Amino acid sequence: MVQTAVLAVIVGLFLAGVVQAADTPIKIVVLGDSLTAGYNLPASAAFPVRLERALRAKGQVVEVANAGVSGDTASGGLARLDWSVPDGTAAVIVELGANDMLRGIDPKVTQRALEEIVRRLTERRIVVLIAGMRAIPNLGIDFATGFETIYPEIASKYGALLYPFFLDGVAGDAKLNQRDGLHPTAAGVDVIVGGILPKAEELVARVRGGAALKQGGD
Repeated sequence: MVQTAVLAVIVGLFLAGVVQAADTPIKIVVLGDSLTAGYNLPASAAFPVRLERALRAKGQVVEVANAGVSGDTASGGLARLDWSVPDGTAAVIVELGANDMLRGIDPKVTQRALEEIVRRLTERRIVVLIAGMRAIPNLGIDFATGFETIYPEIASKYGALLYPFFLDGVAGDAKLNQRDGLHPTAAGVDVIVGGILPKAEELVARVRGGAALKQGGD
C-alpha cells in the first residue's frame, strides 16, 4: 500500500512537470521587413500577432514578437540581429530578401547576409524557419534563379525549416493586397498565416522536441 502511494506521488510529480513544461510559452521572433512589420495596417493585423493567435487556437502556448522593420534588407536584418533576437528566444522566422530583390541587389550579397543570420541563430541553438521569396519576372531569368535558390540552399545547409514563398496565395491578387500591390491587406495576412501555419507548428514541435531531449540528457 505504501509503495503504491509513493509510486502514485512520483508519477503525479512527473506528470505535473510535463504539464508545466508544455505550458511554458515558446518565444518566437519574426525577423523581417514590412511584410511582417504590418505596413499600413493596425498593430492587431500584423503577421506576428495573427500567427500567435492562430497557433494558440491550435493549442500551442507561444509568444510571437514582431521584429519586422519596413524597408529592411537581409544585410539590415543581420546588422540588428543581436538586439532583435534577445536571449530566451527559442525560434525565429526569418522573412527577409524582398527588398533586396526589388532593389536588384546581387543575390550573392543577399545570400551571404541570410546565411550569416541563420548560422548565428543556429550557433545559439535557436530553431529557424526560413520564409522564402520569389523574384519579379522583369528582373530576368538569371537573377530570378540566383535569388530564389538562396532559401532552399541555406535551409538545406543548416537543417532549417523552409516555407518556400511567404506570399503564396497573396502575390498578384488585388483583393488581398494594398493599393501598392506589394503589401498584404489584413485579409491577405490571414491567408499568409493560413499557408505557413503547418510549418509554424512544425517549428514549435522542434523546439519542444529539443527541450525534451535536453531534459533527458540532464
